Parts: sequence; structure tokens; C-alpha cells
Amino acid sequence: MEARQIIEWDKDDIDVLKFMKVDILALGMLTCMKTGLDLLAEHKDQHFTLQSIPAEDPRTYAMIRKADTIGVFQIESRAQMSMLPRLKPRVFYDLVIEVAIVRPGPIQGDMVHPYLRRREGLEREDYPTPELEAVLSKTLGIPLFQEQAMQVAMICAGFTAAEADQLRRAMATFKNTGTVSQFQKRLIEGMRANGYPEEFAERIYQQLEGFGSYGFPESHAASFAILAYSSSWMKCTHPDVFLASLLNSQPMGFYAPAQLVRDAREHGVEIWPVCVNASRWDSTLEGPERPDGMFAVRLGMSLVKGLANDDAARIVAARSSRPFTSVDDLWRRAGVKAAALTHLAEADAFRPSLGLARREALWAIKALRDEPLPLFAAAEVTREAEEPDVLLQPMRDGAEVVRDYNRLGLTLRDHPLTFLREDLRAQDIVTCRDALNAKDGKRLTVAVAGLVLVRQRPGSAEGVVFMTLEDETANMNVIIWPDLFDANRRVMLGGQMLAVKGMLQKEGEVVHLVAKEITDLSGLLADVGNRSSADTTASIDSGSERLVVRSRNFH
Repeated sequence: MEARQIIEWDKDDIDVLKFMKVDILALGMLTCMKTGLDLLAEHKDQHFTLQSIPAEDPRTYAMIRKADTIGVFQIESRAQMSMLPRLKPRVFYDLVIEVAIVRPGPIQGDMVHPYLRRREGLEREDYPTPELEAVLSKTLGIPLFQEQAMQVAMICAGFTAAEADQLRRAMATFKNTGTVSQFQKRLIEGMRANGYPEEFAERIYQQLEGFGSYGFPESHAASFAILAYSSSWMKCTHPDVFLASLLNSQPMGFYAPAQLVRDAREHGVEIWPVCVNASRWDSTLEGPERPDGMFAVRLGMSLVKGLANDDAARIVAARSSRPFTSVDDLWRRAGVKAAALTHLAEADAFRPSLGLARREALWAIKALRDEPLPLFAAAEVTREAEEPDVLLQPMRDGAEVVRDYNRLGLTLRDHPLTFLREDLRAQDIVTCRDALNAKDGKRLTVAVAGLVLVRQRPGSAEGVVFMTLEDETANMNVIIWPDLFDANRRVMLGGQMLAVKGMLQKEGEVVHLVAKEITDLSGLLADVGNRSSADTTASIDSGSERLVVRSRNFH
């Protein structure tokens, strides 16, 4: 394209000129999959593309049906996770349906429940004519896609191709309010004129009207389903590769690195900490390869808050000949300023290979100077001054966890709620795992507490808020009705740690907690830094940091 100019035209101008328009989406999951496939080739000598990933893998679909989809494209949202055990995908086209059906259009058009009932054989498919059956049979008689809506209008109501295209435009895929209603009279009268019953005509119109909020073209749903399947396959068969590629593609998706790391550990992935002698900028795989084919994931220096890519590159280049033996050795050979080393020390990156705890590394850094003092400029010395040995008291376990979260956004140590469990137990708050495993879960009232990971308030949910809490044992999905949300708006929007009392709701293997009471326990997080998981002589830092947890919020 040398010496070419590319001008982005307005989509409506393109339409007037009758040019073809192609939508190209820059999706983070495309980057993630490219990174993952490169790691797979580099470390496991397995070479795939999106097109050559093994299709219709039974293990992958079994994982999807259990809603074990944290990190997976599209089907990791709360709404999608709730639908997966009900729709029970077994083949690729089921995923196409899954992507399309959890949308405001199908939901508001009352298409979801009829489709599920028909899929389970609880409701008969209804086709007044063979022509209509040819269009709708693959979706069990329910129009889920824009293309089907156009074909139904042409077959049932006698629309011309041009009129059907106007209907497609009215579906307003990316607008909050469509204009399908202007076709109501034309659609219903056309269907009646062609011999379709009044009830059928009204039902079809109601379903098509739902597309005015958000209806997917089948091609769009299929494209998304390709990424949903391929990312599910990678998570199922190579969870180590999947984690590394997800971490290197942040920010994206519903879950922060802390939850992605935790989920990977639950899938058997070993995670190794950031290390000045081992980490690259990106997270990567490290051997030896285990008998199950997995490698450990080494966290990358990109996770260290405040550290520049250039400084990390200097460190990696300087250690290529031999590993660093001390803080001073790294400083002199890599040529980075003390501020960069401070970021690494606060992230505990000197401990894995040099055995220096946070305080020890920070003390060693204080002895360094970014510019040599004139008195020593010409002297060949290894230190500007010899610091006396100092016995530094170790940090408490909770303080280490707080620093991990605040410097890396995650921890490989105990979960923060581990240090608060006795306080929670005294308030009759059970662990998320105990609640999830409750035998009589459908009518059981329980109270759980956790860090707020995700808040979601979809436009199609009529004010209902979905929230995910995390404690040291598991995640809990919470449903908050609009009146409860309004009564607790400040807490709901600002709380980092909440206690929720409500009734468990089970559907297959998916469990929700329908909230009745919400309590803000964020104040307890201030004390995590002063706690330890066992009796210890470690000091309490009067200036200890407060744990900061940031949720991902979606509307």
C-alpha cells in the first residue's frame, strides 16, 4: 500500500453510493489466540491456526456445558454462563445459537424460553408452511437471526427483497431503540393476506420487534462462535498456554488477572512469580514439561506497576550472559535507575532467585545512587559505601498479600479473606464453596462474603444487577433485584467487599444467590495487612497499606 491514502468514509455515505461495507472488528481475543498459538508452537512444538484447531472436541464441549468458561471469548459473561447448562452445546452450531440467543433482541422478543423448551422436547415446533420450515428449522421454529427475520418477512408477509432490507436496517443492531414498529401493520396484514393465523402473525411480529433492541446476523454469531470455541479448546487442552496468552492480552474480558490466575491454578496450572532473573516482559512458559504436558507459567514484568518496558528490556538483555547475583549487580549491569528497582522490589521480584524479601531488597536499593558521587567517580569500587548489616523484621503474611495486590494486581499467596475468616464466621457467614455445595440448595438461605469481581447491569435485564463475589474458596454469582439495588446504591457501586444474605437458586451445575440483604464489609480490608495465617513474630507496620481491589463493571 505504498504511496496510498486510505480515507474512512461515513457508513451512511457508503450506503448512498452503493459501495459494499465490510465490518472488521479489532478483538482482544484475536490477539490472545495469536499469542497462545505462538506459545504452543514455541514450547510444545504443536502448530495450529484458528482454522486448524481440532473441531468438535468432546472434552471442550463438556467443559463448556459446565459453564467452566472464565476467560473464554463471549461465553464468560454471567448471562452466558447461566445459559450454557440449559442450552447444553454439543456441536459448533449450538455455540452460534448460544452467542445469538443471549442478547436483548431474542430476550425481549420472548424467543429464549420457547427455544429451550423445544430443544428439550417440551414444546412442539410449529411450521404453518413448508417454506417457513425451510427457513426456521435449524433454530427450531424461532427466528434468532436477522437473515431469518428478512426471509420470514418475504415468505410470510410478501415483502420484496428491498423491503426486507429496509426491515434489516430497522433492526438497528448497534442502537438502543430500533424502528421495527413502523413495519407492524405491513407485516401483520401481509401475513394475514397470505393465510397465516392472527395469533401466529402477532407472535412473529413480537419476535421480530425484539431485534429492534439488538439482533445478531447469523454470520456475526458464527464468527464469534469460532473464537468462543477456539478459546474454549485452548483453555481445555492447554490451560497453561491459555493463561499466559490471557495475561499478555490484558485488559480484556470480564475478569482481572487475579481471577484468571486463580482459575488456572484450579485447572492444575503451576504459576511462578515475577523474578528479576527469569521473567520476561510478557508472561511465558517455563519447563521442565510435566508428564501431563503442561509447563509452569512465569509471570511477566509487565504486571509490575510502574515498571517501564525499556527498563525490563535492559534487565533481560543484561542477564543473558549470566544471572544477577545481587541488587547491586543488577543495577550496575542493567543500567536502570533505582526507581525501577524499587518497583521490582515492591513486587517481590528479588525473592525467587536472590532470596531477598521485600524489605531486604528495598534496603539494598537505598544504598544505590543513580549518579556516582564525585569522590568515587574515578574509583573502581563495587559499592559507594558499605552498609552495615541490618536485621529487618519480616512482614506479616497479610501485609505481603496486600503488597502483592497493590503492586501486581494479584497474589500467589493466601487469599485476603483467609485472614478474615474468623471474623466472618462470627457473623454466621459461610464460605462460597460451602454455599455452592449445600445439598438442599434451592430453598436454602445463606450469607456469604467476598471481594467484588464483576458488576453487570445489562440494558435488557430491566434494572437487575448481576455481581460476582470471590472468597478464598470459590466464586458466588449474585442476583440483585432493582429495589434492593436502589436501596443500597452507594454500597453496590463503591463497595470492595460485600456480604450478601439471600436464597440459593440452582439450575443444573450453575448456582446463584438471590440477594435479600447487602452489607458493606470493605472496612475489614484495612486490617488484612496486620494479620497472619499463623502465630508469628513479624512486626505490625503502623503505616501498613490498605488492600485495594478494583472490580470490572459493565452496563
